[in-house]
Amino acid sequence: MNTRIYNVNILTMEDGASMFPGEVWVKDDTISYVGPARDNGDVVWDKEIDGQENLLMPGFKNAHTHSGMTFLRSYADDMKLDEWLNKQIFPNEAKLDGESLYWFTKLAIMEYLTSGITAAYDMYFYMDDGMRAAKDTGFRYVFCDSINNFGGTVEGVERDYLRLNQDKSRQISHRIGFHAEYTTSRELMEGIAALADKYKAPVSVHCSETRKEVEGCRAHSGMSPVAYMDSLGLFNHGGTLFHCVHMDETDYEILKKRGIYVVTNPASNLKLASGIAPIEHFLQERIPVAIGTDGPASNNCLDMFREMFLVTGLQKAVCDNPEAVPAMEVLKMATVHGAYAMGLTECDTLSEGKKADMILIDLKQPNMQPIQNTEKNLVYSGSKQNVKMTMIAGNVLYQDGVFYLDCPAEEVYAKANLLARKILG
Repeated sequence: MNTRIYNVNILTMEDGASMFPGEVWVKDDTISYVGPARDNGDVVWDKEIDGQENLLMPGFKNAHTHSGMTFLRSYADDMKLDEWLNKQIFPNEAKLDGESLYWFTKLAIMEYLTSGITAAYDMYFYMDDGMRAAKDTGFRYVFCDSINNFGGTVEGVERDYLRLNQDKSRQISHRIGFHAEYTTSRELMEGIAALADKYKAPVSVHCSETRKEVEGCRAHSGMSPVAYMDSLGLFNHGGTLFHCVHMDETDYEILKKRGIYVVTNPASNLKLASGIAPIEHFLQERIPVAIGTDGPASNNCLDMFREMFLVTGLQKAVCDNPEAVPAMEVLKMATVHGAYAMGLTECDTLSEGKKADMILIDLKQPNMQPIQNTEKNLVYSGSKQNVKMTMIAGNVLYQDGVFYLDCPAEEVYAKANLLARKILG
């Protein structure tokens, strides 16, 4: 299928590239041309999209989420993290089954699309049913396991790793992971480290989210969670760490040495009073940062625009420096660095040969006017209302408020509400 998107302002997110007018051509799921308008020669277009001088850019990458937790949105709020997990989240998650997870994940995918998110890094249960939801909707998913002392095995992680990485289109892929240091025995972590060594693969895990977590690890190991897990060989081949709120100088050195990506989740960390991650310091240390929403039970919103503003706004405040974490750096976190943190190197920029995962941003809205600096408008005044179109693998899944999925939006809403009531009572 040949698609032409023309009459657009293009932000490729390539290093040093500025916005320019032009068009983008897509063949099947791959970008075949990015540049000024030109004669299409002998190409016959199956679809042509007039961008109406709006902005075309790479889609946002949600680099940490728990999609199936939509059933807990606004159900368990205003609680401390340990109470929230142990009294509300874990007991209700135990009532989940694959069919309910399928519909709750579909609901999350719809919200991702409205936020311009074209890929999600999902850590949750019933992976087969989450994968079914992603395949049925055409959404791009990277899965990682969340095994811990309460469930899952290293052998199961290996099976997931081998079978989910067979998709040559890379719509579905998998990375090795486990839940957290404080929920996982040393024996299990050593098994994950051996598995990562076997495949020379990075490891993903929740890390240093709360002071209590860090203090607990120091009490039993004499080290921070980063240092303790590194001592077990978990990061020999790199990794992606979610949260990283409470860090020390030793942690920074390990992150740099191992080439580890940090995924910050500002809205979730604020709502649970976990703290504010030291993003400006990460950047000063040249540690790459990506952005995630975390799950809809702790956020409760799957909105990349809100996350982008919080990433920069919070740093300016805590660093007492309005120059901290500039807008263009935030856009890189939400697009390019997110792709790398998830292992989606083919989805980072709008460039020939890359996957056709892109979004069209409506510049003809009051919050985008006057157009003086579009990149800053995106971060400081942009919102979901500006997302006109979300395309994944060359397919338009959302455009002008309409979803183009395998079933009507109303069916997803009805199923999600019915199943949530059944689980929560």
